[in-house]
Amino acid sequence: MTHADNLQEIAAATQPEGDEGIQLLYSLSKEELVRIIVDDAKNWLAHDGVWFQSLEKKYGMDVAVDIDTDAWRLFTAIEAKRIMERLSMKPGGGIPALVECLKHRFYARLNLQECIEVSDTRAVFRMIDCRVQSARKRKGLPDHPCKSVGIVEYSEFARTIDPRIATRCIACPPDPHPEEFWCAWEFTLTSGQP
Repeated sequence: MTHADNLQEIAAATQPEGDEGIQLLYSLSKEELVRIIVDDAKNWLAHDGVWFQSLEKKYGMDVAVDIDTDAWRLFTAIEAKRIMERLSMKPGGGIPALVECLKHRFYARLNLQECIEVSDTRAVFRMIDCRVQSARKRKGLPDHPCKSVGIVEYSEFARTIDPRIATRCIACPPDPHPEEFWCAWEFTLTSGQP
């Protein structure tokens, strides 16, 4: 049985018969599927952006950031769990598992990112090009102040992958950051049981 046959069998077992949205995907080429994945990620980010802007317009930046932080606290753990399930990972995989899971986030489909200084106990993640921040820069707007949200987002994502991982913000707007990246995060494996 080929990998494609296996995927079709799984889809048939988990999806209602005649689900046109799923069945359509099986008829597409790899290139078409990649385009759909990237487009879906753009749609997700656009929704996130207009949702935030609606909150900001109605309640102001501080309230919008507070609500956004709460939403990310929940979403990032859901995203991490789904990625681990897709990759057949269990919690407790340390820094190597985190580095791999970061490659599978929605953001990885849209932004240019990298992990540097990777070891079994530490990694530095940098967002080289952030679609949101670059768009604001092109429009002459100040950096989006995402640090408070990012602290929750990256800490909860890492903690879901492995509860022993501590997260530290190196730089993130509104803090100053060098031109070569928008934000950077240090992940360190602490002692303790997974």
